[in-house]
Amino acid sequence: MGILKLENVSYRYKDAPKDSYVFKDINYEFEQGKIYAIKGKSGSGKTTLLSLITGLEKCTEGNVLYDGKKLRKINLDNYRNTDIGIVFQSYNLLPRLTAIENIILSMDVSKVKVKNKKQKALELMKSVGLSEEQAKRKILKLSGGEQQRIAIARSLSYNPKIIIADEPTGNLDKETENDILKIFKSLAKDENKCIIIVTHSQNVCNEVDEVYELASKKVN
Repeated sequence: MGILKLENVSYRYKDAPKDSYVFKDINYEFEQGKIYAIKGKSGSGKTTLLSLITGLEKCTEGNVLYDGKKLRKINLDNYRNTDIGIVFQSYNLLPRLTAIENIILSMDVSKVKVKNKKQKALELMKSVGLSEEQAKRKILKLSGGEQQRIAIARSLSYNPKIIIADEPTGNLDKETENDILKIFKSLAKDENKCIIIVTHSQNVCNEVDEVYELASKKVN
């Protein structure tokens, strides 16, 4: 059984007509150790689907299950702070902090138990190809690719089983996109993470284990 499962998931906005769904009867299953891509045109509901997976929104119909349990029946704060990591297209890093401080802050928020947070943060940065010198730099002194690596390291700070990446390479050039994909592949294959990438990039889709295409009201 997969670590994450969508069972007949449908969603419509509260003020929308009863037959007007963003999407309807979605059935996806995600396993640890694999990389998935969710693709779809603008307006197909990709961001909404991520909101359902992360528990920020509730399904109109159907269920999202994490490790066999319905999201609506578990502690969502714990779920988001310990079980699932999120990587954003715009990085969502705090510019007034250094790279390493952003990662340590994530540890503090999740209340993860780590003896030496600075050492752990440096290890995470090294795992995504960044140096101790880069760790000391403020976010705006780093390139887009470096910032995305920091965002990935931050998402790993509490060792989640699932990493959701929302257009993680959308602002990056092809070479840097490939570097980020190598990191995700390593996380899936070497650390048994479930990686879910929402993307417009065909290059990303070509490199993952499975592609789900999201279309309004039906799945192709």
